[in-house]
Amino acid sequence: MVHRIAFWSTFGLAVRFWQVGIEMRPFFNKGSLWVYPVYAAGGASFGYWLQGVDDKQTALLEERKDKLLEKRARKAARDAEALA
Repeated sequence: MVHRIAFWSTFGLAVRFWQVGIEMRPFFNKGSLWVYPVYAAGGASFGYWLQGVDDKQTALLEERKDKLLEKRARKAARDAEALA
């Protein structure tokens, strides 16, 4: 989980550097240093949200997989019973 949050916060910082680079402004201007943590926090919050989505999807897929495996086991038992 931490790696995803760290990646997206770094991505947020990279976006800020890219924005300032396109505008051809100094990267570290004293008046706009407060914006870097905002971009990092925005990226980190997106990473946190994305991790939650991933956890929910993984849990849903595991649940469906378990149901399918139970269904296949019941069918195999019925087929074995029918052959006997």
